[in-house]
Amino acid sequence: YTMQLILERWVKPVIETSQWEFYDLSCKARDQSGDKVLRDAVEAGNRIGAIFKEPTVTPSKEQSKSMGLMKPLGSPNGAMRKGWNGITISRDTIHIPGIELGFKAPVLFERHAVGGEYGAGWQRVSKGRVLTTFFPENMEDTPVIVDARELKDDTSCVVVYDNPLDNVEDLAHIFFKRCLKEKVVPYVVTKKTVFKWQEGFWQILHDVFEKDYKDQYLAAGLLKKTGGELQHLISDAATMQIIRWTDGGFGMACHNYDGDMLTDEVAQVHRSPGFITSNLTGKRDDGMFIREFEASHGTVADLWHAHLRGQETSMNPLGMVVALLGAMEHAATLAPGPDAEKTVKFTQACKEAVYQAFRDGRGTRDMAGPSGLTTEQFVDTVAEDLHLRLATGKAPTPRPALPEVVHPSRKFRRNFKVDELKMQAMFDRFDVDKNGQIGFGEFVEMAVELGIAPLSDEAVIEQEKKQEANADLEATRGRIKRWASISEPKLY
Repeated sequence: YTMQLILERWVKPVIETSQWEFYDLSCKARDQSGDKVLRDAVEAGNRIGAIFKEPTVTPSKEQSKSMGLMKPLGSPNGAMRKGWNGITISRDTIHIPGIELGFKAPVLFERHAVGGEYGAGWQRVSKGRVLTTFFPENMEDTPVIVDARELKDDTSCVVVYDNPLDNVEDLAHIFFKRCLKEKVVPYVVTKKTVFKWQEGFWQILHDVFEKDYKDQYLAAGLLKKTGGELQHLISDAATMQIIRWTDGGFGMACHNYDGDMLTDEVAQVHRSPGFITSNLTGKRDDGMFIREFEASHGTVADLWHAHLRGQETSMNPLGMVVALLGAMEHAATLAPGPDAEKTVKFTQACKEAVYQAFRDGRGTRDMAGPSGLTTEQFVDTVAEDLHLRLATGKAPTPRPALPEVVHPSRKFRRNFKVDELKMQAMFDRFDVDKNGQIGFGEFVEMAVELGIAPLSDEAVIEQEKKQEANADLEATRGRIKRWASISEPKLY
């Protein structure tokens, strides 16, 4: 509903959209078409190369039943990542000049778009033995036993998945180019101290960095904090650093699942998922990059249901707007010319109009509080500003110098559900001298107890060594040392 308003009020009066292709990926449309509409959308994305996607639903069993779907539906995002040879999902913080949302400077994330638990095969089993075997493409080559183990529990769940590595080099180039452009410090995140199979991901990124980017980063002064080298972080350390590094100015590249979890944490530090991008990069067989842009938040079902009940809503569309403008700008790069120049002029003016509305206090209620605008009022005020900018090249009023950075209260958010009585009890516990303030000593005690106190460099190194030693011991548990043969799985 919100994006339809934006198309009608912002886009269509300026941009020719008759050649745009639209696909309805609602659950009912997918169900009624036997998912043909999703297959058509994937084909179109592969052909066009620039895609804007609104939030969609992957229905649970209960939702499928309540919606009367004929059969369960898979994730549309999964189909797109597969159909477009997904390389990476870029999830970055969105910033409004003059307003501090969480991180002060950009935070960039590269999440490997394939592999890991998401495509895992699994089976619940009982006591017995498990043999995981790789059969080469040439069936005349000898099969290789990947893993063999004995299961001693009455009930176990056996899980099998793979981590493709062919496209990690592409991910590395995308990541390092983006970090260099935004002038942020790059880090590679894995759990390779424990999961030895993750070493390959780190090694590929490291090799690409050393060969093609290290000199540029040194010249830009972006490796001063990391001893002049590309730094690896174990995922545990990354989890803690995201909370601590609120100045921003860093980027992280990681595996699929780690990227999913860590960027959710970034979203919480940076106010909400509505202020994080989620852009998929894939690659056609001819080498052209396919880019799909969407907001990282969901369908905001509570506001939609309120709208259906006739209630007033205040939907902040910033994440979707940034995604739409990103798709339009990428389309312009694929087809340069006068129309592309007009598109870029529009997208730049649109961003400024949206940002100015938030700076002026004409934002939605999650940013401006109870006096904020409704969904429709926000769309209208930005439309008025936008079209004046495009017509005159100027903002509606002379733009004042930016005031002090504004910190919108998080209490304005719909999902603010903090128990303030419990917060007061926590404060009282750490306010040892009961003076109504927490001094530095009390703050240190609190940070240590809550597990957020920064460790010294020596402690981090020692922690990694301990984890690696424990992992080596753990790796031998339940493992079968040798089988007689693949055809005769007799345990020795």
